[in-house]
Amino acid sequence: MNEVKSDLQISAYQEAGVNIALADKLIQSWQAGFDRTARKERIKLPMGFSGLFQVPQGYDTPVLVSSTDGVGTKLKLAIELNRHDTIGIDLVAMCVNDVIVCGAEPLFFLDYFASGKLDARVSSQVMNGIVRGCEIAHADLLGGETAEMPGMYAEGEYDLAGFCVGIVEKSKILDGTEILEGDVIVGLVSSGFHSNGYSLIRKVIADQKIDLSTKIGGQTLGDLLMVPTQIYTRTLLDAISRVQVRAFAHITGGGIAGNLARIIPDHLNAKVLQNSWKRAPIFNWIQNVGNLSDESMFETFNCGIGMIAVLPADSEQSFRAAVESNGIETETIGAIGRALDKTKVVIE
Repeated sequence: MNEVKSDLQISAYQEAGVNIALADKLIQSWQAGFDRTARKERIKLPMGFSGLFQVPQGYDTPVLVSSTDGVGTKLKLAIELNRHDTIGIDLVAMCVNDVIVCGAEPLFFLDYFASGKLDARVSSQVMNGIVRGCEIAHADLLGGETAEMPGMYAEGEYDLAGFCVGIVEKSKILDGTEILEGDVIVGLVSSGFHSNGYSLIRKVIADQKIDLSTKIGGQTLGDLLMVPTQIYTRTLLDAISRVQVRAFAHITGGGIAGNLARIIPDHLNAKVLQNSWKRAPIFNWIQNVGNLSDESMFETFNCGIGMIAVLPADSEQSFRAAVESNGIETETIGAIGRALDKTKVVIE
């Protein structure tokens, strides 16, 4: 958190393009949002140089799990559309969805927001999105940094990064080592492109000179591209408390094959049937307009599956029921078999 300078310091620094007084005022105005995300483990101190968080009780051998990420060039689209209210949800989602892959509960989140010149409206909209993302994930927004750096960014541009720490009992870590031949692969439906593949999306839009107000299935292209990333954490924590799961894979850059391969043991492979789920129209649209091959689609986008669970066949129905009771659609999209070569994931 920014410290308060003397009037002389503020004046000199402001002449250099940094408005500390505005930053302090904004941070104070955001305090109510920070407090809404507070968990009982937060330790409050008056000085604000760092965030303190007590390890929750109830763990025999607690393991901390960390993740850091950004939102990629989806941020460029948010700036172009002047829509900053959901990009903070994306930021939280990209971090907490990585943490849940190990079976870990997100504990707290920190953000980094940097711009050349602080804009009160934009930064507040971004922060509101971060708060909302933390509320959905049940993660404490424990702190962060708001940096104003003249000359580092073009007018109107800013950058975002997020940091998350979670916790899991050591004996309950999900790492893929227990995956067996005959296990099933269940996909959790994505809310759209999430926060991956936007460099290709933006290139297709620029090359084809497509207006973001173009209607696709009753919604504008801009609206569809700004749908925030689905946060799966609380749904999956609920599911694994009731059903046996071997492993999760968060489908981000690299697509289904690239991310699923990370959890498959060397002696096994995963066969995914691409016609086993219905892709949202926006995926078909970008493929047709961009003249993209199936291979390009699957190595770049989630293609409608944002998270994958590998589980015993006898857990399939219970797992799907648990997830869908939390409002997220699922499809059984494949199975685990014996490896015939070094290819870990086959999409047919």
